[in-house]
Amino acid sequence: MLTFGVVLITCPPDKAEAISRAILEKRVAACVNILSGVSSLYWWANKITSDKEALLIVKTRSDAFDDLKRVVREVHPYDVPEIVLLQMAAGNSDYLDWVDRETKPLARGA
Repeated sequence: MLTFGVVLITCPPDKAEAISRAILEKRVAACVNILSGVSSLYWWANKITSDKEALLIVKTRSDAFDDLKRVVREVHPYDVPEIVLLQMAAGNSDYLDWVDRETKPLARGA
């Protein structure tokens, strides 16, 4: 059974569009929303750090997640990018059909 998910990715605001375009050009997702002005606090190098980031909300098929991670890692500037899949429990069937049509797992070696 085909399943769908929402992927959360944080990134520097000036990289958000390039990362989103890379995801869409490879067709490992159907849609990316960019939320600007996210304030992030996190542990890094044994101290609490804060940054302004953008949050990407990516709609995709669950079977494309590994390919999506590969694409993001190729273009993301962070050593450890946040790439988190949240499985969808349910959704508008017309919308999910559209996500299915627009998202394709990459062929091996692509």
